[in-house]
Amino acid sequence: MILGPSFFARPATSLAQALLGKVIRHKVEGYWRSARIIETEAYETTERASHSSRGITCARRAMCMPPGTIYMYYARGSDSLNFSGLGEGDAVLIKSGIALLDNKEALQEMLRANPVGDRQRAIHKLCSGQTLLCKSLGLKVEDWNAEQLNPAQLRVEHDGYRPSSVLKCRRLGIPAGRDDHLLYRFIDENYANSSTKNPLKQKSKKLDEDFYRISPPI
Repeated sequence: MILGPSFFARPATSLAQALLGKVIRHKVEGYWRSARIIETEAYETTERASHSSRGITCARRAMCMPPGTIYMYYARGSDSLNFSGLGEGDAVLIKSGIALLDNKEALQEMLRANPVGDRQRAIHKLCSGQTLLCKSLGLKVEDWNAEQLNPAQLRVEHDGYRPSSVLKCRRLGIPAGRDDHLLYRFIDENYANSSTKNPLKQKSKKLDEDFYRISPPI
């Protein structure tokens, strides 16, 4: 089932959880490159880690557009994918995915697009990170920022899969003092090993809890 704008019309933290398990498909040169979303981060305009908290610029205008609008920006010089949520200025970052194996030709194109030096990247790590995901799927800021999903070229689908358990933890790369304490990162536990950083292997001895297991959204 292809998801429409109404699916995205929910608060950022709810949307971040609802997007887990959904499939992104991007048609590139006749092939649908596909990945299942396994890791997301929510950003609200009221907290200091959000881009919108610093003011809405032309580049950030998508964050104030209708739910489901694509917001893309450069992270360390590479592309990152977000979707606007219900609150004005709120968005969800698609942090990681797992490449689908349903089209051999498309998978080969994804592997060629995202090598490790002169070697082929492991398939389970092909989309393990926001920039690796975009590189594998062929998504670019100049093509998609502030655009709407187009079922003929870029879509988000629900194919019936649902996570059995979700990990809730702190977002990555948030500077101290910019609401870095918020547990706004969500991971499909079934694919935690393919996330940007697996919290199951990173549990700190200094903190009582680095993550929580929560029930997946219905």
